[in-house]
Amino acid sequence: MNNPSLYPSRRWPIAFAFLAVLCLVAGGAAAQSVEAFYKKGGFRMVVASGAGGGYDTYTRVLARHYGKHLPGHPNIVVQNMPGASGMLATNWAYNSAPRDGSRILATYSAILSAHLLGNDKAKFNVRKFGAVGSIAKSQLLCVTWHTSPYKDIRKIVGKAMTVSATGRTGNSATLPLILNQLMGTRFKVIMGYSTSGSRLALERGEVDGICGLGLSTLRASNPDWFTKKQVNVIAQIGLTSLDELKGVPNPIDLVGPKEREVLEFNAILQEMGRPYVAPPGVPADRMAALRAAFDATMADKAFAGELGKLKLELSPLTGPEMAKWLDKLYAYSPEVVARVGEILGVATKSKVDLCASVAKDTKQCAKKKKKKKKKKS
Repeated sequence: MNNPSLYPSRRWPIAFAFLAVLCLVAGGAAAQSVEAFYKKGGFRMVVASGAGGGYDTYTRVLARHYGKHLPGHPNIVVQNMPGASGMLATNWAYNSAPRDGSRILATYSAILSAHLLGNDKAKFNVRKFGAVGSIAKSQLLCVTWHTSPYKDIRKIVGKAMTVSATGRTGNSATLPLILNQLMGTRFKVIMGYSTSGSRLALERGEVDGICGLGLSTLRASNPDWFTKKQVNVIAQIGLTSLDELKGVPNPIDLVGPKEREVLEFNAILQEMGRPYVAPPGVPADRMAALRAAFDATMADKAFAGELGKLKLELSPLTGPEMAKWLDKLYAYSPEVVARVGEILGVATKSKVDLCASVAKDTKQCAKKKKKKKKKKS
């Protein structure tokens, strides 16, 4: 005789049907509550930079299309919150922003590693944000003015060169510092400029170059630089080189295995070149709506068309895809993370010997401090 306990009762189909109805009702109620919430308005996209830069331009285009894909179709206000290369706004989003799904943040890609690297000014854990998605990856460039004798990064190794930057955690500051240690360049970073001010500084001759601005950003903000050949592109930085920049050296191809790991760490951030996150703790149904609206906007032909007119790249990541890149970043060995942190001057606890790890000329590591002679009593 068959054991009845091994077989489902005839009552189970009825029970499953009842549960399915409950799920549908609950799902409908959740959808209605999300729609009702966003219909009230008050939705803001906060940009961690000032007006006129790449993050701001991308976000204003996004805001014009995002609302039609979000339940309730709210009007969207773009708010700029510049400060410390995104640190101010990112700290605010983590610690002070409403956690109800009414805010998303466009922050600097470079800042996504700040907490991991031990920057004590980063009052956030990036993996606790809700990853909404990224609009495009960013191929970073180092450029000089067309009159400059500096035309190839391979030929400026060991030569002093000034570059403009915003704040300490932005790409325009971090990338030159990394290249100084890994390639032997001698970039002197002049910080404190606004995003647009850093570009004006190059045009005015206040600095020799800029290193760390995205290709698509520069094409949108300063198209004449390319159409009129006003700049020399001395390097491109990314996990891979672009065909359209054929012949422009990529430092990742010019260094040894240890140095390459450091550059790859930084290049992963560029894969999330235009990241959008929600504060921690957003209700799951609203977080799902934010992600779905983002994905729908990325597939929106009107959105893509507007980006195209502005010569802005579209190579999107979904929220889960962005989260996977963050996981890969956090999977690097403590040695690599410590090396990057030491180079950037933000690690606080590392005991790694920076010179022996990454210096191009290891002879400088052999120099020892002279011991003070003891005075005879």
